[in-house]
Amino acid sequence: QVQLVESGGGLVQTGGSLRLSCAASGRTLSSYTMGWFRQAPGKEREFVGAILRSSSYTRYADSVKGRFTISRDNAKNTVYLQMNSLKPEDTAVYYCAADGRSLYVSQNKDNYNDWGQGTQVTVSS
Repeated sequence: QVQLVESGGGLVQTGGSLRLSCAASGRTLSSYTMGWFRQAPGKEREFVGAILRSSSYTRYADSVKGRFTISRDNAKNTVYLQMNSLKPEDTAVYYCAADGRSLYVSQNKDNYNDWGQGTQVTVSS
């Protein structure tokens, strides 16, 4: 099991940027495919993007492609979600999650076993 702690959320205006961090303890993050998900009030938790284990390969939801970037710092055992050109519809609680079993980048939240507590991102219009 890996413990995950997100940080970096906050309030930003439309068009602004934020960088979320997901720090891990207990295990080496490079051994996991790390996903970012988000959940807006009254909506299902949805896939944002992920970075494949032991790789720099990333995959993104169409809604964030070209605006969001996931990266990994193995020395800090941390994964980042850089969010640019933010829109009000990006407002949600953002979660990082670890998938230690899949051999591919899964968009299915059920494949991710370990989750952080979430961090709120609010984009004002």
